[in-house]
Amino acid sequence: MLALVAIVTPAMIVAALGWVSLRQWERSTELLRREQARDMATMAAEKVEMALRQIEDRFVQRVQEVVAARDVDATALEAVLAGEPLIRSLYLINGRGQLLYPRHWRSPQAANADRDLARRVGDASRGTWGRGDRREVLMAGQLCVVAMVNARDAGPLLAAFARDPDVLRRDVLAASLASLGSGVILAVLDEHGQPVYARTALDQAERLLAVSFRQSLPQWQMAVYAGVDDATRAAVRRQVAVFMAAFIVLCGVIVVGSVVTWRLIRRETEMARLKADFVANVSHDLKTPLSVIRMFGETLEMGRVAEEPRRQEYYRVITREAERLSRLIENVLDFSRIEGGRRRYDIVPTAVEPLVRETLEAFVYPLAHQAFKVEITVAPDLPEVPMDAHAVGQALANLLDNAIKYSANDRALGVEACVEGGELALSVADRGIGIPRAEQARIFDKFYRVGRSDTQSRRGSGVGLALVRHVAEAHGGRVTVESSPGAGSRFTLRLPLAAGRGVPGA
Repeated sequence: MLALVAIVTPAMIVAALGWVSLRQWERSTELLRREQARDMATMAAEKVEMALRQIEDRFVQRVQEVVAARDVDATALEAVLAGEPLIRSLYLINGRGQLLYPRHWRSPQAANADRDLARRVGDASRGTWGRGDRREVLMAGQLCVVAMVNARDAGPLLAAFARDPDVLRRDVLAASLASLGSGVILAVLDEHGQPVYARTALDQAERLLAVSFRQSLPQWQMAVYAGVDDATRAAVRRQVAVFMAAFIVLCGVIVVGSVVTWRLIRRETEMARLKADFVANVSHDLKTPLSVIRMFGETLEMGRVAEEPRRQEYYRVITREAERLSRLIENVLDFSRIEGGRRRYDIVPTAVEPLVRETLEAFVYPLAHQAFKVEITVAPDLPEVPMDAHAVGQALANLLDNAIKYSANDRALGVEACVEGGELALSVADRGIGIPRAEQARIFDKFYRVGRSDTQSRRGSGVGLALVRHVAEAHGGRVTVESSPGAGSRFTLRLPLAAGRGVPGA
């Protein structure tokens, strides 16, 4: 568990740092984008103001030339006004607030606005004006520019003129902003925040920021909008999506790796526990027959058994326990050779019935001692089958030993040898405790034992069935089991009748 934590913790820290870095990069990119938009808006506003200043300076200079040469000459002023489409109307007002040009107000509807303009300009004239001063005055919803000119006879005059909004949009704003705003939308907003000019519609555009004009357009703003098809933002989002996908994949790899690591650790832990149980079980299984052999041998050596039949029985017990001990040691040695890849099989044609009889002879005493009823069925005229007789006999002995060990009160065994589906089928059946279906696939794994109290209480090494499966597969065959709890089990070792299907050198 500590190893798993040691792996998962740094991985999750790296993933978290990657996520934080991704979000910071996205925020930094957005901040940089806004700074660039601010710089663009400032540059655009300066360009518009410069264009306005050039037009207005040129207009004021022409008015100055007219009034300096001819005083308030209406005809000459009309010509100047007609030559500058941006200027919609011009007023010349003296220091007392009197309107000198034009002689009359434009219309009755505009009279009030014009009088208010004259009054405010007149009020402004009472202040200190210097030559070249210029001020923007917002009156009656329109922006007027006021500049001072010197007439030949009338003296200092204030020239107030208003811009034509249509010409302002067409000749100044559109011309100044045409080459700007690549990837974004530049828009000019009035004092109410309403768009005065925008190259495209702003319905679905997102406003990034706005900067105010400095002098020529007071209370107006130059705004920057991100369009729906903003390439820069789309590129950022694509990169974020790529990084996000990579981050998700990284998290997925971490999770999968953690799960795999956890399963490996759990498997190794389980394997270590099974190996410890294997050592304990083998030690017990070795100790038990040795203790019996020693006890019966010492009894016979001290001459405590006078009756010959009883001595013969003791000899048989010693022989039986010695054979049991030999099988156990052989299983352990074979398992060690299999684990090390050193197990070899000498496969030659072998008669089946003698092999079955010889294997059963080793179990005559324990079967008789425990009152087992054994039924042997060997099909007549069985052909010789290519096999390693010692290995197959050991596998059959392991099946018999398991059947004896896990039989319940109904002590009956069935051993059968026949040909099924082109294979030799060696079967051992019992009427014992049976095996749950969920565990039948695992009983052939090394060290595995069925996790039930009635099986765990019976000693065993946990490698017998693993050896049976290895022997079967080495001969190109297989081992199957049919079992249900309480109804007994039937193990069948199936071997091919012809050579060449197995792996004799395994």
